[in-house]
Amino acid sequence: MKKAVVFVFSLVVLFMAQAGSAFAETPLNKTIGDLMGTPYKWAGTTTSGFDCSGFTSYVFGQFGIDLPHSSKEQDTKGYWIQKEDLRPGDLVFFNTDGKGVSHVGIYVGDGNFVHSATDKGVIKTSLDDSYYKKRYVAARRVLWDEIYTQMTTDAK
Repeated sequence: MKKAVVFVFSLVVLFMAQAGSAFAETPLNKTIGDLMGTPYKWAGTTTSGFDCSGFTSYVFGQFGIDLPHSSKEQDTKGYWIQKEDLRPGDLVFFNTDGKGVSHVGIYVGDGNFVHSATDKGVIKTSLDDSYYKKRYVAARRVLWDEIYTQMTTDAK
């Protein structure tokens, strides 16, 4: 019985690893995945440390898309979209200081976004997280359909 449980557990772990790797196969997810855990650094724009807008501008820069190094300025690029229309690669904006847009992340699907958090560095967070849910301001699409398809199509 113990061997059967170990075998089933091994299959589940193997399946989960396969499913996780499929998620990471798009160019956008691979780029973001490679940056997970990068430390937070105020005004940071490199892999040695990012602030929130440094992270988003770095990721988009890897695909030839120039974004300013400011969440407020990034909130003027592309066009606004409704929260229910979010797709991977859209920018999501938050008011974390009570003075308007002050934080930005990249929507990655399934209700999650990736961002550089002051106390944790580059992490994935749910839009339903109590802190971010009440501070959500807007979303913007800066990826036109052709670039979106290149960044989010399975690389197999």
